[in-house]
Amino acid sequence: MSGVPEPEEFRAAARRWLTGAARPRAADGEWGSGSDSVAVFDNWTEEQEREHTARVQEWERTRYDQGWSAFNWPREYGGRGLPAYYEQLYRAEEAAFDIPHRPEIFPVTQALVAPAIGLWGTEEQKRRWLVPLLRTDELACQLFSETEAGSDLAAVRTRAVREGEGWVLTGHKVWTSGARVATWGVAVCRTDGAVRKHAGITVFMVRMDAPGVTVRPIRQMTGGTSFNEVYLDGVRVPDTDRLGPVGEGWRVTLSVLAAERLDSGGLGLDNADRALDLAGHLPRPLTGAERQRAADLHIRTLVQRLMGLRVTAALVAGREPGAEASVGKLYATETMRRTSDLVSELLGPSLVADTGEWGTYAWTEHLLGAPGYSIAGGTDEIQRTILAERVLGLPKEPVR
Repeated sequence: MSGVPEPEEFRAAARRWLTGAARPRAADGEWGSGSDSVAVFDNWTEEQEREHTARVQEWERTRYDQGWSAFNWPREYGGRGLPAYYEQLYRAEEAAFDIPHRPEIFPVTQALVAPAIGLWGTEEQKRRWLVPLLRTDELACQLFSETEAGSDLAAVRTRAVREGEGWVLTGHKVWTSGARVATWGVAVCRTDGAVRKHAGITVFMVRMDAPGVTVRPIRQMTGGTSFNEVYLDGVRVPDTDRLGPVGEGWRVTLSVLAAERLDSGGLGLDNADRALDLAGHLPRPLTGAERQRAADLHIRTLVQRLMGLRVTAALVAGREPGAEASVGKLYATETMRRTSDLVSELLGPSLVADTGEWGTYAWTEHLLGAPGYSIAGGTDEIQRTILAERVLGLPKEPVR
C-alpha cells in the first residue's frame, strides 16, 4: 500500500489480513459460555504470566513482520508512516478476532517506552532499542512509583550516582506491572538533591536481569500477583543506557505519562458492556432503580467512546490532547465505579458467594480491582489539578 490509505480502505485491508491470520471471535449471544472473567488487573501466577506473555509476543511479532504493527513509525523501524490514529482503526477491526489479550506490559513497551526513546534517545539508542521493543522481542516496564513519593513522582528518592563511565542506582520502586517478564525497566532516579526536585531527575534504561535487581510480587486482594516491588541495590548502569540529558528526566517522564493517559480512555468499557449484558440476562425483571442504573451506564459507554474519538481527532490535528486525555481518564474511572454499582445491585448476595454459577462471583475481581484505576495512570486528584491549571487557568498555589 503506497501513501496514506483512506480509513475505510485501511480497515478493509486489515479485515482481509486478520481473516487469514486469526480466527473470528465467537458470535454474540452465547451468554453463559466461555470465560466469565472480568478482572481489572490480570490475576495470575508467574508461570501463567510467562506463558501468556509468550503467546502475545508470538502474535505481535506476526503483526510486525507482516506490516500490521508500528503504523505511525518510519519504515526504517518497521512502520508505515501513517497517522497515529490508524492504530485505533486497526484495533477496532482486531476486536472481532480471537487474538490473545494484551496485558499491560505490551502497551507500555510499544506505546509508552518506544515513543519516549524515539523522542529522547540518541541515534545509537534508537538503532539498539526501537525495533526489538516494537516487535516485542524485548519488553519494558515502568520503574516510576515509590512508596515515599506517592502521587508526586518528582519526589522520587531512588538515587543514581555517577561512578566512572556509568552510574550506580539504589532505591525501591513499587506497583510495577510486568516486572517479572520485562527485559528493561525505565527508571526515574534522582541525580542531584541540591536543586529543585523537578530539575534533579534523570531517566535510565535498566536491565531487569542485572546484578542487584530484585523483583518481589505483591499479593492482590483477588489473590493474584500482577504487580511487583523492584529493589535496586547498587545496580550498575552504563551511561549509554541513560535516556535524555542528565537532570532533564522530568521532561522525559512527562512524555511517558502523556502517552499513558492517551491510552486510558477505553478503560472499563468491556466490563461495562458485560454488566449491561448481565442486566439483560437476569432470570427476573429489573426494578425501576436497576433499569435507571443500566440506562445511565449505557449512555456513559456511548459518551466515553465519543470522548475517545475526540482524543483521536486531536491527534489527527497534530496537537497533544492534554485536556481531553485527562477528562477521558476521569470519566473512565467513574464508568468503572458505576459498573460496580450496577453489578452489586443486580447480583446481591450472588456476588459474594461462590456458587459456581457463571457470571456471578467472577465480578468480585472487578469490584476489588476497579478502585485501583483512580490511582493508576495519574490519580483522579492529579487529573483535576491538570484541568484546573491548564483549562480553567486557576493558580497552582491556593490563594491565602
